[in-house]
Amino acid sequence: MRSIALLAFALLVAGCGTARQAAGSTQRTGLTSTASKQRAVTVAERPLGLLAAAVQDAASAPYRGGAALAGGLTAADVSTSNVVLVSARGTVSSLPLALHDTTAATLGGAVYLFGGGDGVRQLDAIVRVAPGAPATVGHLPAPSSDQAGAEVGGAEYVVGGYTGTQWLDTIVRWRPGRAARVVGHLPGPLRYAAVAAVAGRIVIAGGSTPAGTASDAVLSFDPATGSVTRIGRLPAPTTHAAAAALGTHVYVIGGRGATVDTPTAAIEAVDPIARKIVAAGMLSSARSDLAAVGVTGRILLAGGRGGSGTVATISELVPSAVKVKAAAEIPKLVDPHNVYAADRAGNLTGAARTALPRVYVPNSQSNTVDVIDPSTYKVVDHFAVGRLPQHVVPSYDLKRLYVTNDAGNSLTEINPRTGKPVRTIPVDDPYNMYFTPGGRYAIVVAERNARLDFRDPRTFALIKSVPTPCRGVDHMDFTADGTKALASCEFSGQLLEVDVIKQRIVKVFGAGGGLGMPQDVKLSPDGRVFYVADLVSNGVWVVDARSFDVRSFIHTGRGAHGLYPSRDARYLYVSNRGEGSISVISFASRKVVHTWRLPGGGSPDMGGVSNDGKVLWLSGRYNADVYAISTTDGKLLARIPVGAGPHGLCVWPQPGRYSLGHTGILR
Repeated sequence: MRSIALLAFALLVAGCGTARQAAGSTQRTGLTSTASKQRAVTVAERPLGLLAAAVQDAASAPYRGGAALAGGLTAADVSTSNVVLVSARGTVSSLPLALHDTTAATLGGAVYLFGGGDGVRQLDAIVRVAPGAPATVGHLPAPSSDQAGAEVGGAEYVVGGYTGTQWLDTIVRWRPGRAARVVGHLPGPLRYAAVAAVAGRIVIAGGSTPAGTASDAVLSFDPATGSVTRIGRLPAPTTHAAAAALGTHVYVIGGRGATVDTPTAAIEAVDPIARKIVAAGMLSSARSDLAAVGVTGRILLAGGRGGSGTVATISELVPSAVKVKAAAEIPKLVDPHNVYAADRAGNLTGAARTALPRVYVPNSQSNTVDVIDPSTYKVVDHFAVGRLPQHVVPSYDLKRLYVTNDAGNSLTEINPRTGKPVRTIPVDDPYNMYFTPGGRYAIVVAERNARLDFRDPRTFALIKSVPTPCRGVDHMDFTADGTKALASCEFSGQLLEVDVIKQRIVKVFGAGGGLGMPQDVKLSPDGRVFYVADLVSNGVWVVDARSFDVRSFIHTGRGAHGLYPSRDARYLYVSNRGEGSISVISFASRKVVHTWRLPGGGSPDMGGVSNDGKVLWLSGRYNADVYAISTTDGKLLARIPVGAGPHGLCVWPQPGRYSLGHTGILR
């Protein structure tokens, strides 16, 4: 119930029309065969947010500037308990009825539902659910579910369906005040077809057949003559797709094959007058059973079922010509020859200027954070967080810090002005976290779940999950133009080329099988290569940032792990966790020019460089301490006891305009 209510509210805010049929009603007049000569536009999906709960098969219709949502299936694959209406004023009423696989329409200012299933039986009632109290106002010729519908000329046309024992080939017309009657027949029985109307014609695409197959047929029904015409084929047999009108075309969106969990991302545009079917784009992720709502100039999408189950996404399809390009949002570099030019010593910007100077240490084995005053080298605060905290990550806008509680499935937000925890945010498997260079997404590195989760950077609502075809995805950095990223996979010894704009894995590669356990990743100042620390190979791989090929290897020391550029962008500090040393690589020569060894040994792991560039701070992963190291001569300035298993500590504030995440990658 809650998921449907929130979905209705989301559609209301978006100013939507109807899920399957309203687009047809808004397009039915003033369109001629001349108008149909307009070419279909290619559409692109743009994320809008996330529902509070996943839902599929929700029917919807417009109502007084808002949206009415009816039934659907939850993530547990059971019918929702109510029909929820949201008016323009936000009022909510409900029916004590669980529904799924129904269709909805707005006719003469009222919202109606047509049949459906309640998990036990099929229903024949036509129910007016708004305005006023819900009331049964008519009946279908037979109880049925699994149908779809479209509105033309003030009447709803219900297509196909299932009575519980019989598949239907009927097209049923109903208008308020009149009896429902069969006005046409399909060539064969269908369930779960994609149906929408444009130019006075109803397009019926795909669907399930009694033989257990999916159909690839695209049909056109003319209400004026009652005739059904076959106008073409979909590229592949498809059922459980959505449909909505945009301009002079009906767009068939997503769907799946005959078996469950075989979703497609394909979008096809159908011109019923010209009898043409063309490819018109792709969903960002394959989905079936989603709601599609025709809105002026765009199509709103909600819910559905992906390859791993029911989803909670809200997005829109827009003409690709007007799609907001993520690449265009990326701020230009201060110096095209130095990606770290904004990170020079003392160059604090924005919210970082008012942050309390502190070093935040997540203690993975203690489930705590220790807070160090860098001026005194003393722990001045200590607080509990979620289980297995791994890293402390600055937000893109530099206003917040987040502790990634991996096993706790949460983020702990810290206010950098006070150094105090503020709230806990539920997020699944946050081993590490980054932000796309334009600030549009947070990328939660879900190591355990083998995913890169693109999330809203403020609410952390899930936008898209990208499975990683490797084991132990951990760290990454971005190309100079921000359009690609290189990610390391620790346990399979592989690297990933990630297309940040399209949110997909482009390439999986290694060094001819030579990679051991790749760890931290950093881009060179000139943006030409990435450096990748390798814990087992005891050094750093050099990877071409354009071709994403491994070029060379630099030996540093046993257990190479963390990588940190100096404030003047001349050197790269490499923490060698297995031998208690720090190697200093010259970016100019790509050679080790210094090796600093910790007195008494240690296990230098993750950290960062101070605002003034004078101190390198590193956690002692297996020694329960933190090291403050002079970047002038490598002298150990302090060894500070902290909790058990200190890991990705964050020195804050740091110079730069915006954060790309981890323990402080700034540009």
